[in-house]
Amino acid sequence: MHRFANPARFMRLSEPALPWLATATALLLGVGLVLALFVAPPDYQQGESVRIMFIHVPSAWMAMCAYTSLAAASACALIWRHPLAEIAAEETAPLGATFTGLCLVSGSLWGQPMWGTWWAWDARMTSVLVLFFLYLGYMALSSAFDDPVRGRRAAAILALVGFVNVPIIKFSVDWWNTLHQPASVLRMGGPTIDPSLLWPLLVMGLAFTLLFATLLVVRMRAALIERKIRALEVTQLEAADSRVFG
Repeated sequence: MHRFANPARFMRLSEPALPWLATATALLLGVGLVLALFVAPPDYQQGESVRIMFIHVPSAWMAMCAYTSLAAASACALIWRHPLAEIAAEETAPLGATFTGLCLVSGSLWGQPMWGTWWAWDARMTSVLVLFFLYLGYMALSSAFDDPVRGRRAAAILALVGFVNVPIIKFSVDWWNTLHQPASVLRMGGPTIDPSLLWPLLVMGLAFTLLFATLLVVRMRAALIERKIRALEVTQLEAADSRVFG
């Protein structure tokens, strides 16, 4: 694991992989949007408003997947103190917060015509809002200390403690009979959604997954380059001080 988590090896491997990832993401997003907007039929009850699902549901999936990745990277960073795991966790948090925000906004836009309200303190919606605050808390805590190492460790502990919210989100519709409808795709017994809507949704889900992977690789590469530049600047300053003061 340490061999593959080497920052220099990550930079070498990710450079040729990034164009392929970006191309696959663009193709799948294009195909998914065409299927969602022009091929999938309107729902017999929800009409055209069902098309919000093709953004809302993949965003919800990625909000939970990103937090799972954040918790896993934080665990690796705490146990092995590996810099690449720290960077992966730090760069995952803004992406996860963005997907969670998109999930909350699209859910509100979908809920108003369906339920007649923009928001309700429903178990699923409330637990997703808590997830959004966990992302914000992670980012705030990691930069709240004068010592960056202490900040990263405190944020990693918060990420691990907050992971308990992920299964709560997933099973909230089963544990509490509130406003949100039960799961219709990832459930025991198979999906209940019609195949004409299910396939575009799965394509969009895969496109969002690749989008997350692409953006994470870009952000991690940028963070590694920034750290390398800072290290070079410190080395140059130390060399200049050495020349001046002997």
